[in-house]
Amino acid sequence: MMGSMVKDRIRDVRLSAIALPLDTPISDAKVLTGRQRPMTEVAMLVAEVRTEQGFEGMGFSYSKRAGGRAQYAHAVEVAREIVGEDPSDIPRIYEKLLWAGASVGRSGASTQALAAIDIALYDLKARRAGLPLAKLLGGYRDSVRVYNTSGGFLHSSVAEICDRADASLAEGIAGIKVKVGQPDHAEDLGRVEAIRTHLGADVPLMVDANQQWDRATALRMGRALDGFELVWIEEPLDAHDAEGHADLTRRLDTPIATGEMLTSPLEHERLIDARACDILQPDAPRVGGITPFLRIASLSARAGLTLAPHFAMQIHLHLAACYPTEPWLEHFEWLDPLFEERYELVDGRMLVPDRPGLGLTLSERARGWTTESVLVDHTVAR
Repeated sequence: MMGSMVKDRIRDVRLSAIALPLDTPISDAKVLTGRQRPMTEVAMLVAEVRTEQGFEGMGFSYSKRAGGRAQYAHAVEVAREIVGEDPSDIPRIYEKLLWAGASVGRSGASTQALAAIDIALYDLKARRAGLPLAKLLGGYRDSVRVYNTSGGFLHSSVAEICDRADASLAEGIAGIKVKVGQPDHAEDLGRVEAIRTHLGADVPLMVDANQQWDRATALRMGRALDGFELVWIEEPLDAHDAEGHADLTRRLDTPIATGEMLTSPLEHERLIDARACDILQPDAPRVGGITPFLRIASLSARAGLTLAPHFAMQIHLHLAACYPTEPWLEHFEWLDPLFEERYELVDGRMLVPDRPGLGLTLSERARGWTTESVLVDHTVAR
C-alpha cells in the first residue's frame, strides 16, 4: 500500500573541490585577442550524495579559469538544505536549493554550485533503479554521433590539428571542430581551407570563433566560410547578442550554433524566442544541472533546433540520447582522468553505457587532486 511505503532520506553529501591539471596549456581566440590567459587546469566541484538506505550518487560541475572556489563555497553553504529530504523529489529539492541562495541569483556560480548536487541526485535515482541515466529519463537512441574539439585549438599548428583529426576519426569519432577568431582573419580562412582539404568533403567539420567577432566581421567571415560546407559556425558573436545571432542565422547558408556560455533557462529561452541559432549548445553544469537542462531541451525541441550540448560528455551523452531529433555530442578527453571508466566509440557514435546512473566512478587520481572537501550531514544541517 502506498501509505505504508518507507521513503529513503538523504543522509549526507560530500563536496570536493578538485584541481584537474591539463597536459598542455590551452588557447582559443580569447587568448589570442588578449582577453584571457592560456588555461592550465579545470576547477571541478564534485558532489557525492548518500542515503539512509545506502544508495549513492555522484555529480559534478566545473569552472574554466576563475570561479571554482565560488562554486565550492556556495555549495557548502546550501548543501545542508538537502539532508533528510527524499532523494526522489529532485525538482522540489532543486527549488529549495534555489531559495536558499536566492539573494545571489538564479544563474552563474550560484546555480552552477547546485548543478553538482542536482546531477548527483539523478545519478543516484538511476543507480537505485538499476538503469543508465538515459534509460531512466527515457531515451530515443542508444548512441549519439560525436565530434572532437580538443584537437582543434589555436595553440596547435595546422599539421598538428590534421594529425589529431586523423587519430580522432580512426578512434571512431565522426566530426572535427576547429577554432577560429584570430585577429588575422586571413589566417583563420587559410587554416580552415587547409584542414578541409586534408579531411576531404565528406568529414563533418565545424568552426568555433568563441565570441570574438563583431557583427560586421561575423557576416563577412560567415560569407567566406559558406564555401567550406561546414556543419556550423559556433559563437560568431557575443553569447548574449541574440539579435545579432538571429541576423546571421537568416543571412548565412551555414547554420549558426551558440548557447554554451549561457547560464540559465531564461537566457536560453530568449535565444530560442529570437530564432538566434540553428543548433543550441546548452551545458548542464553551466545552466545549473539536469533539472534546468531538461527544461531547455524541451524548449529547443519545440522550436525544431538541433541539440549539441557543450563539454562534459560524461553527462551530456545521456541527455543527448533523450533528445527527439538527432543531436551531436562534443568529445573532450580532458575529464577522462577523473573517472575509472571510458565510453565506447563505434562508427562515429558514442554508445550509452549499460552501467547504472552516469556509469562513472571517481578515480584515485581525482581523489589526489582534491584541494578541499567537506561532509555535510545532520550534525551541520538545520
